[in-house]
Amino acid sequence: MTIKGRMQGLLANFYRSEKGNIAVLFAIAAVPIISFVGAAVDYTRANSARSSMQAALDSTALMLAKDLTDGTITTSQISAKATAYFNALYTNTEAKSVAVTATYTQNTGSGSTILVSGSGSVDTDFMKVAGFPNLNFNTSSTSAWGNVRMRVAMVLDNTGSMAQDGKMPAMQTAANSLIDQLSALAKNAGDIYISIVPFAKDINMGSSNYTQTWIDWTDWDAANGSCSSNSYTKQSSCISAGKTWTPKNHNTWTGCFTDRDQNYDTMNTTPVTSNISTLFPAEQYAYCKSGSIPYLQPIMPLSYDWTALKASIIAMLPTGNTNQGIGLAWGWMTLGTGAPFNAPAKDSNYTYRDAIILLSDGLNTQNRWYSNASQIDARQKILCDNAKAANITIYTVQVNTGGDPTSTVLQYCASTADKFYLVTTASQTLTVFNSIGTSLAKLRVAR
Repeated sequence: MTIKGRMQGLLANFYRSEKGNIAVLFAIAAVPIISFVGAAVDYTRANSARSSMQAALDSTALMLAKDLTDGTITTSQISAKATAYFNALYTNTEAKSVAVTATYTQNTGSGSTILVSGSGSVDTDFMKVAGFPNLNFNTSSTSAWGNVRMRVAMVLDNTGSMAQDGKMPAMQTAANSLIDQLSALAKNAGDIYISIVPFAKDINMGSSNYTQTWIDWTDWDAANGSCSSNSYTKQSSCISAGKTWTPKNHNTWTGCFTDRDQNYDTMNTTPVTSNISTLFPAEQYAYCKSGSIPYLQPIMPLSYDWTALKASIIAMLPTGNTNQGIGLAWGWMTLGTGAPFNAPAKDSNYTYRDAIILLSDGLNTQNRWYSNASQIDARQKILCDNAKAANITIYTVQVNTGGDPTSTVLQYCASTADKFYLVTTASQTLTVFNSIGTSLAKLRVAR
């Protein structure tokens, strides 16, 4: 047989043989499999380097914004400071050829921005076989300040249990510290507004408002007056007897309001006289009368008179039962531009962030309709849903020094899980409010 014939026979035998086919097929398939796994490993390393860079750039941008706002650095120092901050923050050891740049833009009349950009590459272990010796990546972060204004309602529990365990003075210290913290962010009048909303079962607007058209006097008139016959002390029995009921002069009102009609108790609808359910029901709550001890402090509308705001907090005294919902509802009302507070109109040249801080030391006990916590909580949850849908950021604080259950409604009302704070000793209140202040500062300058 010729050599050619022998070769043809061997090839034919090899073709017909089934021995070792699996190994051959595996060897052939292993090449793309290993390539894909190797590429995934390389991409994972590059993505990790990029994620770390993003976090470092975010912090760098925020710190540069703060330094420029505080006057710690000048615009000529931005690049050097950006590099110094970034180098201290970026610790990924696999990234090569890392570069960072900072671009500052001063906007006329509406604040400033700073763009911090970073780039780098990761040497590949597997993809270099396919001709890709490295993977490049880049990302950026922008901070804006001066064009973001903030309005904050501090809704503070003034109920009787706040007298225990040093909770009231701790809250007062913490709230005033927060005012100092936020006021430091304001470079111009109106950059930061704060309102103070003390609450118990009711809220107090001050008896001097008795002539306002947004008050519903129906229940108050029925409970406060005299009958033409001294035999009757209630409006219903007086009228049923055919007698005349004469309400007291409204200037004898103590200044308190109870919850609005449902469902307006869960909204911040501006009151209108054509719809009595939108009005605020007056109530003759004894603890709202000036001169009584203790005395529920009136609401202080949005203001940047820091001294007056802090004086309002220091004057607080613990009294009455807990109705978180009414405090929250009126806190939201203080942020609105309609009656009864008529907050200053928002300038279209600015972005606004609205926030509510709700602190309470107990579970809900009483509102206009219920003396059952679960029913009151249900109304409050609807209110919180509505406020959050209106882009109100809600922080909640439970001061729980007595071993009460953790408040599910306060947890629910917080905008995110990290915005609910549980305080187990009064001394922790200051730390929590400082943390909220830091979060609000980021909310104001970050974009």
